[in-house]
Amino acid sequence: MEQIWQNHKLTVIAVLVAIIAALSTIVIVPETHQAVKIRTGEPVSVINRFDPSQTFGQTGAGLTYRIPVIERIQMVDRRILDLDMENETVLSNDQQRLEVNAYARYRIYNPVLFVERVGSEERLQTQLAQILTSVLRQELGRRTFASLLTAERGNAMTNIRDSLDTQARQYGAQILDVRIKRADLPEGTPLNAAFTRMVSERQEEAETIRAGGRRDAQIIRAEAEAEAAQIYAEAYNQDPQFYDFFRAMQSYRTTFGPAREGEDAGQSSIVMDGDNEYLRQFRGGR
Repeated sequence: MEQIWQNHKLTVIAVLVAIIAALSTIVIVPETHQAVKIRTGEPVSVINRFDPSQTFGQTGAGLTYRIPVIERIQMVDRRILDLDMENETVLSNDQQRLEVNAYARYRIYNPVLFVERVGSEERLQTQLAQILTSVLRQELGRRTFASLLTAERGNAMTNIRDSLDTQARQYGAQILDVRIKRADLPEGTPLNAAFTRMVSERQEEAETIRAGGRRDAQIIRAEAEAEAAQIYAEAYNQDPQFYDFFRAMQSYRTTFGPAREGEDAGQSSIVMDGDNEYLRQFRGGR
């Protein structure tokens, strides 16, 4: 072996250098990543580029080649990525300080633009986090705390997603979804004050509804009494004697009938002469 090494030292070294050089030209691109080939600082091609129309399994992942020293390969994740925002304080339209936790889902769809504008996923995360915070402040600042508990919250999320997506595309990223995990008032005095105010608002709203009900009841009662008076008048015009008899019977029922609810029964007496005008219907109307 020593004799071979001494006789063929240069050849062995040359073969090893050739093997190392050959291996340095080979790059394995995994299914989960896109590979941007950069030549002298400029992106020239993309291997395994994300394409939503591609059939699963038919991608450009696998072996690729580069020119050592002149070219380098930068891997860019092609999966859906997470962006979390924790405990951000936002001021709502009704001047409530809210503790907001939100998250976004995004994907790098243009790796060349991504490499040119930001260069790394950590820097992209930082940029998107700042934009998400700003957009959240603007959108939630136009809404009340109570609106975030209704279907209006969905509209707010749509607006936040669209605004964030518009700015994220400047870095080659696409925002797929934005959601609020938690939006609560801070613990302590602000929370208690907000609860008290909400109770007062609900009580005021309930009183307004009750007042409207009383108003409507008075209107209905007045309309019914007017209609009844009209019916009585028509009945009187058709048969005055029957109308007189009917009204007398109603009066007798009120006077001599059983006590109504809330009145004392058997506490008073009435003494009348048989010829009293009030009792004439008992005498056949004479």
